[in-house]
Amino acid sequence: MRSPALLVTAALLLGAAAFGVTRLQSGAEAQTAAVEQPAVPALPPAAEPAPEPVEPDPAPEPVIPTPVQVQPPTPEVTPAPPPAAPSRVLPARASVTGIRHEYQRLNNCGPVTIGMALSRWGGTLNQSDIAPKLKPSRGDVNVSPEELAAFARAQGMDVHLARGGDRALLRSLLASGFPVIVETWFVTPDSGGMGHYRLLTGYDDRAGQFSALDSYLGPLRMDYAKFDELWRSFGRTFLIVTPPSKRAALAGVLDWRADRAHEQAETLRVAEREAERRNDAVGFLTLGQAQLDTGDARAAARTFDRAFAAAPDRTLDPTRPAWVQGGLPWRALWYSFGPLEAYTRTGQYARVLTLTGAVLRSVPTHEEAHYWRARALSGLGRTAEAQAAYREALRLRPGYAEARQELNRL
Repeated sequence: MRSPALLVTAALLLGAAAFGVTRLQSGAEAQTAAVEQPAVPALPPAAEPAPEPVEPDPAPEPVIPTPVQVQPPTPEVTPAPPPAAPSRVLPARASVTGIRHEYQRLNNCGPVTIGMALSRWGGTLNQSDIAPKLKPSRGDVNVSPEELAAFARAQGMDVHLARGGDRALLRSLLASGFPVIVETWFVTPDSGGMGHYRLLTGYDDRAGQFSALDSYLGPLRMDYAKFDELWRSFGRTFLIVTPPSKRAALAGVLDWRADRAHEQAETLRVAEREAERRNDAVGFLTLGQAQLDTGDARAAARTFDRAFAAAPDRTLDPTRPAWVQGGLPWRALWYSFGPLEAYTRTGQYARVLTLTGAVLRSVPTHEEAHYWRARALSGLGRTAEAQAAYREALRLRPGYAEARQELNRL
C-alpha cells in the first residue's frame, strides 16, 4: 500500500482523463498527465463566440377567470391562480469574457478557481496570494466550497452557494454574464477519482457543451450529459461570486432560488426522485445531504446508510484500495462531510470514529476528519482525546472557527 504522503500527492494532483473533456488547443484530446506541473505553459486564449441576442420575454397570456356556480345570496368566486412566469428565452450559445486563466500547482484547484472567478470582476489575486490563506497546511487536500465562499466574502463580494443546480440554471447564469464555480468529480486512470473545481464560462446548445476554465487542463469543453454525471457526485454544488452592485441582477436570474428555504426544499424533492430512479451510492449521498440541509438528521443518517450499503461504482473509483468498505468512492469523505455530521447528530459516534479513521489512514493532515473525530470523542465522554483532536485540527488550520468553538466548550 502506498504511504499517506504518496496517496495525497497521487490523489490531488489532477490528471487529465475526465469524462467528455476536450482541450481547446488544435482539437487535440486531453492528455493523461503527471500530477504536479510546476511550470505548465499557458494555453493561448481561446476565441470566445459572441453571445447571440436574447429575445424579449413574451408577455403572459391574460387570465380569463372561470365562472364558479354558487348559491345565492352571497356568491363567492375563487380566482384562478396566476399563470407561471414565462421562461426566459436564452441564446443558443453564450460566453463570459474578461476572465484570467491560471494553471494550478500542488492541490491548488480551489485557490486558483476562486481567483479566476474574482478576476471576472477585476480581481488580481493569484494562487500565491490565495493559497496561504485557504491552505495554511501544505498537506491540506481539500478546500471546501464554504471556505471558498468565506474567502470571497472577505474580499467584499456577494456569494450564492447552494446544491441542486441544473443545466437550465447554469445556462441562465452564463447568458447573464455570471461565471459559475462547480464542484465535480474528476477521474484519472492512474490516480483514480477525486474532487475538482472548475469555472464554467459559457455554453453552446448546438454542440451540447459547456465551456470552462480548468486549473489543470486549461480551457476546455464538456458534454452536457457527461458533465452532469461528474457534477452530481457533489450534489450539483455551485458557487456564484458577484460584487454587491450585481445583487439585484443575480436575484433576478436565480428567481425562486434566491429564497434559501425554497431552494433547499426543491433540492430535496429532486434528490428524492433521482435517488429512487438511480438507486446508487451517489444518489443516496445527495439525498442524505439534502435531508440534512433541511434539518432532518435522522432521515439523513438512514439515507447515508444506504449510500454505504450500495454497490461501488468502479468507473468513479478505478484505483479503489482493497481495504475500502461501502459504496462511496474511497475519497468521497475527503470532500463530503454530511455523513459525519448526520452520524454525530444522531449519536452514532463509533461510526464516525471508523469513518474518520479511514480518512486519516490516507491523509493524516485532514483537518475536517480530526474535527469530526473530536466531536465523536466528545460525545463518548473521552474529553482528553477530543481536546487533542481539536488542537490538531487547529494546528492544521488555525482559522478553523468551528474547532475553536467546540474546544472552548470542553
